[in-house]
Amino acid sequence: AAMFALAILAGCGVQPEAPSATAVSESKPDIYSVAEYDPARDPAADLAVTVKTASVEEKNIILVVGGNWCSWCRLLADYIHTNEGVHEKLASNFVLMKVNTGDGNDNTEFLGQYPKAEGYPHLYVLNSKGEFLHSQGTGVLEDGAGYDDAKFLAFLDQFSP
Repeated sequence: AAMFALAILAGCGVQPEAPSATAVSESKPDIYSVAEYDPARDPAADLAVTVKTASVEEKNIILVVGGNWCSWCRLLADYIHTNEGVHEKLASNFVLMKVNTGDGNDNTEFLGQYPKAEGYPHLYVLNSKGEFLHSQGTGVLEDGAGYDDAKFLAFLDQFSP
C-alpha cells in the first residue's frame, strides 16, 4: 500500500518528503557507548571500548543493565533522553553502556563480577578504568510512575568524577 501511495504521488508530480532526524537528537550529545539492549553483543568487548572512551574523556561509566522486555528500562531510557538536567549531567560526567539481560542471554559471566541486581533496570557505576565503584537499584530513584529528578541528580552528583 505504501509503494502504491508513493507511485500515485510521483505520478502527480508530488515528491514525498524524506524523513528528517529530530532536532532533539541532533542537539544532544550521544551519551552511550552501547545504546541498545542486544543479546548478541559481548559486554566484555563493549566495556573495553567504553573504558577507552571514558579514560580519554575523563568520565565515569554507568552500566545500564536490563532489556527491551522491561518497561521500566524503556521508561529510564526515555527519562534520560528527555530530562535536560539529567541528560546534561550524564553527558558531562559519564559514558553509559547498556548490558542486556534476558531475551535468551543473561550475560551471567559478565554480570557475575558485580553485586547481584535485585531488579531491572540496574545501574553499576565504574571509574574511567572500568573498576567497580557502586551498585544502584533504580527503585529508590523512582517517584510514582516515573523517576524523581532530585534523587536521580543526587545519585549522579555522588558518582561524578
